[in-house]
Amino acid sequence: MKVFSGKWALVGLLMFMMIFASACSSNSSSSESKGDTKKGPIKIGVLASKTGALEAYGKQTLRGFELGLDYATDGKREVAGRKIQFIVEDTETKPEVAVQKATKLLEEDKVDFLVGSSSSADTLAVLPLAEEYQKVMVVEPAAADSITGSEFNKYIFHSARNSSQDAVAGAAAIAKKGVKIATLAPDYSFGRDGVAAFKEAAQKLGAEIVKEEYADPAATDFTSNIQKIIDAKPDYLFVVWAGANSPWKQLSDMKVQEKGIKISTGAPDIAALSTMEPLIGMEGFTVYYYDLPKNKINDWLVAEHKKRFNGDVPDLFTPGGMSAAISIVEALKKTNGNTDTDKLISTMEGMSFETPKGKMTYRKEDHQALQTLYAIKLEKKDGVPYPVPVLMRELSPEETAPPIRNK
Repeated sequence: MKVFSGKWALVGLLMFMMIFASACSSNSSSSESKGDTKKGPIKIGVLASKTGALEAYGKQTLRGFELGLDYATDGKREVAGRKIQFIVEDTETKPEVAVQKATKLLEEDKVDFLVGSSSSADTLAVLPLAEEYQKVMVVEPAAADSITGSEFNKYIFHSARNSSQDAVAGAAAIAKKGVKIATLAPDYSFGRDGVAAFKEAAQKLGAEIVKEEYADPAATDFTSNIQKIIDAKPDYLFVVWAGANSPWKQLSDMKVQEKGIKISTGAPDIAALSTMEPLIGMEGFTVYYYDLPKNKINDWLVAEHKKRFNGDVPDLFTPGGMSAAISIVEALKKTNGNTDTDKLISTMEGMSFETPKGKMTYRKEDHQALQTLYAIKLEKKDGVPYPVPVLMRELSPEETAPPIRNK
C-alpha cells in the first residue's frame, strides 16, 4: 500500500511540475508579446533610408537619434540600470524592403521599439506590423497625415511634424482672400496629403486653389507640370517636395517668377538650399535650421554635431532624430525601464518633452507631436554658399496644431 501511495505521489508531483512549467511558458510568452520587463538590454530597431532617394534624410535622422540617446542619458545609454541598444536597418526607400527589415527587427532581434522611417510610403507599409506585434513605433521623419490619420493605430507616436503642420505654416505665409494658388507635389502619400492639408488651410484664409499638379516622385523633368501651372496663371506656386530630384532649377529655367508667379515652399535641407539661389527673397517656412531655435538643447546639438562630424552643422532632420530618441528615453525614465507596451502607451499619451525645437507634446487623441515651426525668408549671407532661412517669427505648437484626422 505504501508503494502504491508513493507511486501516485510521484505521478502527482510530475503532473504539478508540467503544469507549472506550462504556466511559466505561457506567462513568458505573454510578457514577450508586450515587452520585456526584466533587466536585460532595451532594444530599439531603427528603420532609415541609408540608400535610395531619401538617403540624405536617413543620414540626418540617424545622426540625430544617436546624439539624442547620448543627450538624454548623459552619455551612458542606459535607463533604470538597463542598457539601450539600437539596431539600424536600411529600407532602401522601398516599402517592400521596409516591411522585410521591420519584420526581421521584430521577430529576430526582438526589439522593444521601432523608429522610422525616412519615407512616408515605407512608414505606412510598416504601421500594421507595430499593431500586429504590439510594439510602440516612433515615426520620424515621415510626414504624411495618414500616419496619425486614416492609418493610425494606438502603437504609433509621431515625433515628426506632419503635412498639416507644414500646411498651416505654409498657408500662413501666403494665403489670404483673393489670392490664387497652384501646387506642385510628388505623386504619393506625402505629396498628396501635403497638398490636401495646404488646400484646407489656405481656403480657410480665403485663397483659391486654381491648379494641383502631381509629378512622379523619381522625376527629373518637370517641364509638363510647370507649363500647366504657368497656364493656370496663379499668384503663387506652393511646392511640397522631398528628395534630391527637386524642381527648383527647372522652375528657374522656365522663368516662372518672371511670369509673375511667386514661389513659396518649406525651406529644405542644406543640400537642397544650395539649388535655391533663384528663390532668394522667398517667404515660406521651415521645420528647422540650426541657428533658429534659441535653447540649451539646440546649443548642445550644434556644438556636439560639429565636434563629431568634422565641423558640419545639424541639418533639417537631425533634431527630429534627436527628439525621437529623447521621447523614448523620457518615457522609459517614467516607467523606470519597464517596456510593457500598454504601460508605455499610457505614459507617452499627452507626454511633453524638451527637444532642440523646444517643448513637444504627444497629443493624446492621435499621438501627433505638437511642435514649433518657423516662418522664414530666404536671404543671401556673406560667406554662406546657399540661401539662408532667416527667422520672421516662430510658429508655436498651438498655432501649428493640425486637425485630428484619426476619427
